[in-house]
Amino acid sequence: MSERARQPLDAERKAAFVAALRAKANALYDGVVTPHRSCGIAIAEAFGRPSQAYQALRRGGITGQGECGAIVAGRLVLGELLGDPDPTGQVTAELREAMERYEARWRERVDRGQAPGEGIVCNTLVGPFPIFRSPERHAFCTALATEVATAVAEVLAEMGIEVEVMPIAGEEARR
Repeated sequence: MSERARQPLDAERKAAFVAALRAKANALYDGVVTPHRSCGIAIAEAFGRPSQAYQALRRGGITGQGECGAIVAGRLVLGELLGDPDPTGQVTAELREAMERYEARWRERVDRGQAPGEGIVCNTLVGPFPIFRSPERHAFCTALATEVATAVAEVLAEMGIEVEVMPIAGEEARR
């Protein structure tokens, strides 16, 4: 992306953009209207990013010992959209600003529930749920992924960047 000045989305466009991405990420993770996606894949797919690499974010880097896949995915989406495509390039001013906003935003939005401390390691966040596949843990992570998508969308909108919010693959045929 170029470093040209962008205008934030107007209030109406921002609200619609954020709402659409929030709803899409929620639906992708929740798995009620479409098959469940893991947290990182739900974020990637909501923002139209190829999801294969995001699979490694599932359950905190597969092992549960890594940071929350949704939160990490939010960082990666911003990097994909705002980073310098030159592998030897410097961090763009847009990416630095977006990351600062995102880090503050998800910390404001994400409810850590009963998780101890301040860390975002997956096992720490889901530790209060004795059964990982419980509806309560699923609801917790659905809300977390939804808030992360909202934070990313808000940051992008404030920076004047929109991505096309495509329908969930296969859902149009089911209606």
